[in-house]
Amino acid sequence: MAESVDAPAPVANPVPDTDPAYREAVVDLLGAIAYGEISAFERLAEDAKLAPTLPDKVDLATMASVELAKVHRLHDRIRSFGADPFDAMAPFSTPIDEFHGHTAPADWYEGLVKAYVGDGLANDFYREIAAYLDPVTRDLVVSSMEEGTHAAFVVDRVRAGIVEDPRLGGRLALWGRRLMGEALTQAQRVAADRDALSALLAGGVDRPGLDLASLGRMFTRLTERHMARMAELGLEA
Repeated sequence: MAESVDAPAPVANPVPDTDPAYREAVVDLLGAIAYGEISAFERLAEDAKLAPTLPDKVDLATMASVELAKVHRLHDRIRSFGADPFDAMAPFSTPIDEFHGHTAPADWYEGLVKAYVGDGLANDFYREIAAYLDPVTRDLVVSSMEEGTHAAFVVDRVRAGIVEDPRLGGRLALWGRRLMGEALTQAQRVAADRDALSALLAGGVDRPGLDLASLGRMFTRLTERHMARMAELGLEA
């Protein structure tokens, strides 16, 4: 695997959280993350029905509950900016729902890979944006992206499945590549559709943003982390 590219350091002097344009961008970002967490909860709870054993069902349901628990703090931060959290989430329901509609898992193993690889890629994208946020919001976003203990659970189950049926590895590798493509398409669409988010990434007079070189390094980091997750699962990226 290629040598890892370091994540960007937090911006030294981000725009104050009293700036109207900045507040709009952060409300957008937190709304997208919050709806993503709710969607992840719904999907994991649904995938739990495919679990082959009762312990697996409980483990996946526990993963779902962790996702839902993160929403309350995100909503509180949105309210601190004077916005309604449900209004903030509304613009992101269609693109996120469409992503999940296009990547509905066919079985238990595809659901596990999606929970680990697909959600991981989205989390990495939000961590990248977090470098441009005020410290309070940045810490909230980063803590919301923590994978917790469920990562080991997914890796163990997928690796065991491949040992039992080596053909599974090839199918799941293709699935992982599809998830990567769909997730990047969704991220680009969300950023393009929301002017405030685009401005947050692009920067302004008083704040650095992502130039073409920085953008290239960001996507290199996203790709490398995706490859690392696939390798952890025993899959070719």
